Amino acid sequence: MAGTSLSKSFRLKPLHNFCTAAAADVVPSVDHTLPLPTPETPAVDPPLPQKPVPAPDQEAAANYQAREIQSSERRRLPRVTRQNNPEKVEDAICRMMANRAWTTRLQNSIRSLVPEFDHSLVYNVLHGARNSEHALQFFRWVERSGLHKHDKETHMKMIQILGRASKLNHARCILLDMPKKGVEWDEDMFVLLIDSYGKAGIVQEAVKVFDKMSELGVKRSINSYDTLFKVIFRKGRYMMAKRYFNKMLNEGIEPTRHTYNIMLWGFFLSLKWETAMRFYEDMNSRGISPDVVTYNTMINGYYRFKRMEDAEKVFVEMKGRNLAPTVISYTTMIKGYVAVERVDDALRLLEEMKSFAIKPNAVTYSTLLPGLCGAGKMTEAKEILKEMVAKHLAPRDNSIFIKLISKQCKAGDLNAAVDVLKAMIGLSIPTEAGHYGVLIKYLCKAEEYERAVKLVDKLIEKEIILRSQSILEMEASAYNPMIQYLCSNGHTKKAETLFRQLMKKGVQDPVAFNNLICGHAKEGFPDSAFEILKIMGRRGVPRNPEAYSLLIESYLGKGEPSDAKTALDSMIEEGHAPDSSIFRSVMKSLFEDGRVQTASRVMQSMVEKGVTENMDLVAQIVEALLIRGHVEEALGRIELLINSGCSVNIDHLFSVICEKDKTIAGMKLLDFVLERDFQVDSKSYDKVLDALLAAGKTHKAYSILSKMMEKGRATDWSGCQDLIDSLNREGLSKQADILSRAVKGSEKKPHSSNKEKKKLSAAAA
Repeated sequence: MAGTSLSKSFRLKPLHNFCTAAAADVVPSVDHTLPLPTPETPAVDPPLPQKPVPAPDQEAAANYQAREIQSSERRRLPRVTRQNNPEKVEDAICRMMANRAWTTRLQNSIRSLVPEFDHSLVYNVLHGARNSEHALQFFRWVERSGLHKHDKETHMKMIQILGRASKLNHARCILLDMPKKGVEWDEDMFVLLIDSYGKAGIVQEAVKVFDKMSELGVKRSINSYDTLFKVIFRKGRYMMAKRYFNKMLNEGIEPTRHTYNIMLWGFFLSLKWETAMRFYEDMNSRGISPDVVTYNTMINGYYRFKRMEDAEKVFVEMKGRNLAPTVISYTTMIKGYVAVERVDDALRLLEEMKSFAIKPNAVTYSTLLPGLCGAGKMTEAKEILKEMVAKHLAPRDNSIFIKLISKQCKAGDLNAAVDVLKAMIGLSIPTEAGHYGVLIKYLCKAEEYERAVKLVDKLIEKEIILRSQSILEMEASAYNPMIQYLCSNGHTKKAETLFRQLMKKGVQDPVAFNNLICGHAKEGFPDSAFEILKIMGRRGVPRNPEAYSLLIESYLGKGEPSDAKTALDSMIEEGHAPDSSIFRSVMKSLFEDGRVQTASRVMQSMVEKGVTENMDLVAQIVEALLIRGHVEEALGRIELLINSGCSVNIDHLFSVICEKDKTIAGMKLLDFVLERDFQVDSKSYDKVLDALLAAGKTHKAYSILSKMMEKGRATDWSGCQDLIDSLNREGLSKQADILSRAVKGSEKKPHSSNKEKKKLSAAAA
């Protein structure tokens, strides 16, 4: 009989906890679901019922009663541990199961620790097991090993553990196998399994278990129906709830106030206004008077339909029946007023509940704050937040803080916005990058950059941006002005640290990238800037021509023209057109550094891009190429310039190379001019021929002169006779004779005949 008494006490408690926890949900939450009503069960477990004893035998009765009390206390109180072992036996077993695999060796260790397994020990081990798997293994082991025979209480405990762990198939098997072990079912076990299926969202299985109760001969009471209604309504199956309600009435089971509270809650949750009202009328017709939970449910239902006038009537009616409104009542009314934008009425109710010594809770404040923000009552919102911090009441929905910060910033009260951030820290609510971002954005707008920089320092130091649980990310409107400020004021390194954290969150903002390049370039760290440039290239982020220009200037300022040229090439590849000053600066720096060919390639890029200004430097580069023996490259540049419509002073080039005794360059240039029929001064020809003749390159002078005469370029070169004499001295009498006749012929006629030209060409060859 003692076991039966303990079973009844035990089975009341889970249902009471379920319904009490549900009652807390009467307060509307952010997902706008309706609350679950509180049952009329007592707040604490009732005392254990005592078995009646025969009156005549008073001494025997007293002894029996003492044994019952002793047995009950032994089951309800913790086990007394051995004196030589400070750890409780059940705790030691739980620790062993948690730290070791479930093997025969572990089982033997437990057996050696406990010579006898009584009911209290088994129950406490199940209760203290670290997880459901440990509990199930122990439960089955002690039974199969014959160490203990389970009763209703241990079965109930095991079903409860498995239900919480959503191992519902195991729980159902244990329940259905009970008769095979000689243990009777009772209704509360099925109620517990139905509730567990409901919490797991498996309504069909919950209904099957409920229906199976009658098949198995388990009598159903209002308790079973109430639990089923909760499960059904959570999934919005209001039609099914109506069918089972009618079935309940047909079975002769009368609904209680708690039943009607559940039905009202469910129909309001399913937005079935008319049905809820019919059930409320049916409740009154049965003589069941509403309680505080009923009124709270009705107020919440009216709020959902924004019928605050009706909610006010119910609220007044509740007071008229001497039912004191609770914090739930006031909070629901406040939420309703906020929903219909009657914030002043919400504030009035807040003061009223305080006057009745009803303390607002976190839900009350969280309900009111969005309404104050929406109505622009930021002073009141500030005071409410102070109260929350003073009472250390953190809201369930942290999104309210981003609203508060945004509204305070828009209202121009940046100090109040910063206080919101401090309040979050005071309430131990994790701050996110989005909270800091809003503040930084508005501080930059107000040009309070120093305060914004301090917030950035906290972001970087605590790596708030990188927190995996963050939902609110920092927006571009916040970090771009900050990065621009830092880059413009010598803090590009800090700006880069901030942006690299943002990059790890997937940010690829071209504005920020280009600001970093500009900042590094201005501060004289072009390599850092170029590294950012390469990152942009790898990620396909468009690069700004201004950033390129600053990077090139930075490299030139550090005396690194080759790197400047590399940046210039990258700029051109990107499709940007550098202006003439950039080209000129790079060319000049390369030229002065003695890298003429590299400067020549920059010149080529410049001309191809259509930039033909300040050509004096171009002429110097061409001269340098000719003088240094890069004749073919120089000739290519000359041709490019002429084809691009640029004027080239070839006569000046002839003068320079002849002065430098660069006869080969002069010869090739003259040959280049003749092949393309460029018009040059005849004196330029003479200078080249004189230089060749003076250098003893008689045959080459003869060849050039022959080509000139073949092209019809008449010349009165004074050195013709000297060339003829040199040819004769070198044994080239044939060429000398041909040249002599050609010269004499040209003196008689303005142009030589075609036959003579052919002879000259053949002789030159």
